[in-house]
Amino acid sequence: MTTRTRFARLRTLGLTGIATTGAAAAAITLMPTNAQAAEATPVHTSSVVTASSNHHSSSSQGKAGSANNLDGWIKQSLAIMKSKGIPGSYEGLKRNIMRESGGNPGAQNNWDINAQKGTPSKGLLQVIDPTFNAYHVSGTPNNITDPVANITAAANYAAHRYGSIDNVNSAY
Repeated sequence: MTTRTRFARLRTLGLTGIATTGAAAAAITLMPTNAQAAEATPVHTSSVVTASSNHHSSSSQGKAGSANNLDGWIKQSLAIMKSKGIPGSYEGLKRNIMRESGGNPGAQNNWDINAQKGTPSKGLLQVIDPTFNAYHVSGTPNNITDPVANITAAANYAAHRYGSIDNVNSAY
C-alpha cells in the first residue's frame, strides 16, 4: 500500500467519523448504539465539503458567479429563495446545515425513526423524500441530494412550518 493510499484511507476514516457525528446530530433526541452509528453512509473524500473545497459533482455546479462549495450553494439557494419569497439568512442556513450534515451533501441518516420507516433523511439539511417532494422549489433540480435543491426545499418547508429556517435551532 502506498503512502498516498494510506493517507487517503486515514482521511476517509476521519471524515467518516465527522459525517457520523453530523448524522447523529440530525436525530431528534435519539442516541445511536455503536452498531447503528456504523450504518451511517460512508463519506468519500470527493464528496466532503470544506471551506476551501471547490469540487463536487452536482447539477448545481457551474452557475455563473457562484462557487461549487457550501458557501456557493448557500448563496445560490438564497438567490432562489429571495426570488420565490422564501425567508432565511446565510447564517440560519449554514448553522442548520452544519448541525444536520456537517456540510456533506451526500449525508444520509440510516438509523433514526424516519429511516426505520423506510424514508431516511438525506442531504445537507437532512430532508426525507416526502418533504422534499412536497416543498421542492421550481428552478432547482428535482434531486434530493443536489445541494441547492436540498437547501431550498428545506428552507421552504421551514418557512411554512416555523416561519423561517432562521427559527430552527434543533432537528426539525
